[in-house]
Amino acid sequence: MKAQSDGHSQEGHPQPEPDGQPGWQQTLYAMWVAELIAIVGFAFVIPFIPFYIRELGVTDERLVPIWAGILTTAPGLMAAISSPIWGSVADKYGRKLMVLRAMFSAAALLVLMGMVSNIYQLLALRLLQGAVTGTVPAAVALVSSMTPSRRLGYSLGLMQTAVFAGMSLGPWLGGMTADNFGYRVTFYIAGGLVRGGGCVVLGAARERFSRPTPEMQKANGSLRTVATNSGFPTMLGVFFLINLGGTIVAPIFPLFVEKLMVLKAKPASTTGLIMLVTGLAATLTASVIGRLGDKVGHKKLLVGCTLLSGIFCIPQAMARSVGQLLGIRTLFGLAAGGTGPTINAIIGKIAPRNSYGKAYGLTSSVSMLGGAIGPLLGGVLASQLGLRIPFVIMGGLLIITSWVAARRVKEA
Repeated sequence: MKAQSDGHSQEGHPQPEPDGQPGWQQTLYAMWVAELIAIVGFAFVIPFIPFYIRELGVTDERLVPIWAGILTTAPGLMAAISSPIWGSVADKYGRKLMVLRAMFSAAALLVLMGMVSNIYQLLALRLLQGAVTGTVPAAVALVSSMTPSRRLGYSLGLMQTAVFAGMSLGPWLGGMTADNFGYRVTFYIAGGLVRGGGCVVLGAARERFSRPTPEMQKANGSLRTVATNSGFPTMLGVFFLINLGGTIVAPIFPLFVEKLMVLKAKPASTTGLIMLVTGLAATLTASVIGRLGDKVGHKKLLVGCTLLSGIFCIPQAMARSVGQLLGIRTLFGLAAGGTGPTINAIIGKIAPRNSYGKAYGLTSSVSMLGGAIGPLLGGVLASQLGLRIPFVIMGGLLIITSWVAARRVKEA
């Protein structure tokens, strides 16, 4: 019997969401531009966080990496709690609305971070940032809900290039800005960039969303129903391990670069340059892996990329110069670029389309939890054992993750 426009049949039974929506390409490209601008803004402040900590009054060098770990961990912990909640809200009220909420909230908080007078104020704002932002899972849920299944790998691979490109350009531009104009000005510019991304979403992204009725919400399932869907718990575990391993060196990386520099001038710019090259390498891989996964299967590529990422982590601990570190980080970027699009595509295959908000909210939650524990662990390890050991631990965890993915992940 012909379905009515509200998503119900004449008998009142909920109908599945269609496989893709008209105009999905426009939304995909608009979200790519918006996410690129927003991620540049977020990454603008990465190269100098440890140095900003010093400016805020932390003078004991043993405490700097610990505080860097805490500040990196704080938003991840809050996001781990809030992401599933925002995902459920997205399934009820629309995914575009959640992207706008994340971007405009983040823009305001970044500006406020440039106004703080002590480390505790910065910590409070970082906690709030984790609770109310989260542009990547919101954007992925929106794009996934509109893209036909046969093009899911392509779309998510393209979105991943925006993330990697933003993570490449942001630290480089932010590092130069910080070294030349100061840390606080950099926060203001970062906030303006994220707000610009939100404006692109507001004006150019399209979503045909009809609020589900109570019957449809019941049919779509609760967070628990989605979390226990076949194959989903394993993917949550893989998400957690990848982000735990992948973020261990995040808070101490600028300090490690500073240690390798012969001349200590402008360490933020040097850190940003290394992250630029690493991110561009990852962007190149992501643009290829998404399309390739649609043809050969995403699991094989996930296992291979995660394994190579772990292998190329360990030699970073042995680098004796900035040039050596740059070369190894380039190889690491090429390997790591494939993990994001492959794992998101697998989630898109096994999760119900009507519950993409919940699904990507849950994956964001566990990935944020891993991304919260990783930097704190790295900061403590660096404080106690030196700046090189976290790279070895990071590599080992990623190699273990590739083994888990090979044994347990099932691709629909």
